[in-house]
Amino acid sequence: MSKIKTSFWKLTLRFSIVFFVFYSIVKTIIKIFSVGFEQMQADLFGPETMYKFLTEIILASVLYGLFMAGYYKFIKK
Repeated sequence: MSKIKTSFWKLTLRFSIVFFVFYSIVKTIIKIFSVGFEQMQADLFGPETMYKFLTEIILASVLYGLFMAGYYKFIKK
């Protein structure tokens, strides 16, 4: 079985995108069940809170993507 060689940045992007989607869905669902749909909309998607919500998720996704790509490319050989 041949191993497919991918670049570090493509691997980082794939990990980041998957984590972004998963984390945003989980965070939204948890918020719905904890405070309700209307309060979730105000807390996560309000005019002043949307920037914080997206910044947090994007930063976490990029850091996770970099860590996992580094792990798979350089540590786990």
